[in-house]
Amino acid sequence: MEKIKTGIASFGMSGLVFHAPLLHANPQFELHSIVERSPKGSKDIYPDVNIVASFDALLADPDIELVIVNTPDTTHFEFCRMALDAGKHVVVEKPFTVHSHEAETLMSLAEERQLTLSVFQNRRWDSDYLTVKKVVQNKMLGRLVSFESHFDRYRNFLKPDTWKEESLTGAEILYNLGAHMVDQAYDLFGMPQSVFAEIGIQRSGGKADDYYNLNLKYENLSVNLKASYLVREEGPRYALHGTLGSFLKWGMDRQEDDLKAGKSPSNPDWGIEPQKIWGKLNTEINDLHFTGRLASLPGNYNAYYDNLAAVIRGEVDLIVHPKQSLDVLRIIEAAIKSDKEGIRVSF
Repeated sequence: MEKIKTGIASFGMSGLVFHAPLLHANPQFELHSIVERSPKGSKDIYPDVNIVASFDALLADPDIELVIVNTPDTTHFEFCRMALDAGKHVVVEKPFTVHSHEAETLMSLAEERQLTLSVFQNRRWDSDYLTVKKVVQNKMLGRLVSFESHFDRYRNFLKPDTWKEESLTGAEILYNLGAHMVDQAYDLFGMPQSVFAEIGIQRSGGKADDYYNLNLKYENLSVNLKASYLVREEGPRYALHGTLGSFLKWGMDRQEDDLKAGKSPSNPDWGIEPQKIWGKLNTEINDLHFTGRLASLPGNYNAYYDNLAAVIRGEVDLIVHPKQSLDVLRIIEAAIKSDKEGIRVSF
């Protein structure tokens, strides 16, 4: 198969840490061009890459088939629209767009142009999430009644000179970390019946919200999604409870830290969690009580790009479909409405 020549719209954190290393390590893609309005050092890491000074120049290159839109959230709609109009397949960083009606417009445009459009929901391939998904799908806890997920950090200061500390959308952490967590809940359980949310600023002097607590209501199941920048002592990343038992999982998937450290996704031990952070399972299996550690499944972010390559070549269906990401946006918008009005929002 001919390699898919790919251009990246920015060499900030997501370009440097996620997209460029994953594309470079995947034999189905060619990392062709990167937009750098000022030098960011991509040429030092990838000597064969083309450096272009603008997004327009990226789109003007007829060799590029796929464009990665990894620019600030508020630019996603316009940049995706421009890329689709230029006849390019598009991967956009989460959130899909800021408003769901913008996402609908992009979906229609992609369908009209017969182009692939997908949101980079790489955390569907976190080792901890893949393990949680197996627990849920195999009904290891009986009928699930409670699902809680945390994405906590300890950063009691404000980062200088970053758009992520500015109030651009009115729900920064929800569009950032929340887009991943809501997507995981949606992937597991589908669209909720209703949502109730608390969103706020906890750090002194903050302009962008840095905390949320979402409750998604399903039939006979309560899903709680929480994130904060002021959690110094780590609790469980996931806590699942059902009629037969519980599953608790500490620790974070290692792929982001390994990418930051310059490790290659082609390493044979890629995505494998250390045994010390395997989750604890306490349940009944075939009427026998079991308690112990459950080995984590290996994480694999490049599974996203493997699927994307096969989709672009017309071989398989898209795993992260834009319709799913549109529903995730609708849940986020309902959460914002819930917080502002102090009400539970039904779908």
